[in-house]
Amino acid sequence: MLGTLHDDAPLPSFDATLARHGLGPLRRERVRTLQVNVGKLCNQACHHCHVDAGPKRTEVMTSATAERVMALVAASPGVETLDLTGGAPELNPSFRDLVAGARRLGRRVIDRCNLTVLLTPGMKGLPEFLAAHEVGVVCSLPCYTADNVDEQRGRGVFGQSIEALRALNALGYGRPGSPLALDLVHNPLGPSLPPPEERLEADYRRELGERFGIEFHRLLTITNMPISRFAEQLARAGRHAEYLGLLVNHFNPATVPGLMCRTLVSVGWDGALYDCDFNQMLALPLGAGRAARTIFALESLEGLGGGPVATASHCFGCTAGAGSSCTGATAA
Repeated sequence: MLGTLHDDAPLPSFDATLARHGLGPLRRERVRTLQVNVGKLCNQACHHCHVDAGPKRTEVMTSATAERVMALVAASPGVETLDLTGGAPELNPSFRDLVAGARRLGRRVIDRCNLTVLLTPGMKGLPEFLAAHEVGVVCSLPCYTADNVDEQRGRGVFGQSIEALRALNALGYGRPGSPLALDLVHNPLGPSLPPPEERLEADYRRELGERFGIEFHRLLTITNMPISRFAEQLARAGRHAEYLGLLVNHFNPATVPGLMCRTLVSVGWDGALYDCDFNQMLALPLGAGRAARTIFALESLEGLGGGPVATASHCFGCTAGAGSSCTGATAA
């Protein structure tokens, strides 16, 4: 079903929508995941990228900021997971220090990987490093066909992705019963909601297994956010209002308890704090504060539990249909 909003129609308030369902205001629970965007430098420049990342971006987290991140993780026993993202997080000089430091503290580490970065110069030995530290790898692969992937992510990306997945499989990633977690991420190619996660996972497993011998643990479906490049793409096609209408008209209250912002705090490459990576890209400070809070002003992340979460119209993207978060769908 397509949305009914038009360019001149007022967009419903997300907070008001929550209130109508008896769900607001949105507040954070205990912080269990620290998601760190280590910079916008990337070896790819994908059409849907909400970070607007690419090879020419110069925003990169410094070693001093990375060291402060690790100090906060050490001082915050409630933080169970360090979630590293970008850009391509592996291109940051502090990436391996962050991984090793978090693992020494007994924390789980996630690497949000575009796969092709594993084949770039200077990344020799990276898959082995990830395996040695039992880093969970969450890989972008919007489709199981070459044409669709290359259309969204660039010519030749699908073939390189398959090569990288085979290298990870050879190390034990994605194998049944293996502690080396390998998850794939699907996002739609255009202005539509993802199909049901379970059904699509079966398609991925069949196609990648039969054609390439690839194994993985889970498929995560993520909705494209009307932010940055994807928002510009929608505007050029004259479909921005239509897509927002689709998201609003498919608001699902069952998705709200599983929203990632309930248990996550996002850190920018410069150390500023946000409620999620999407808010970070829109420069919405943590808790809708007037001024950005930074990791340098905190002794621990424990005190952030219970605080308000900044919201805006893009939040309908995380609550439409089966929901969308960094861990995939949030409702059946």
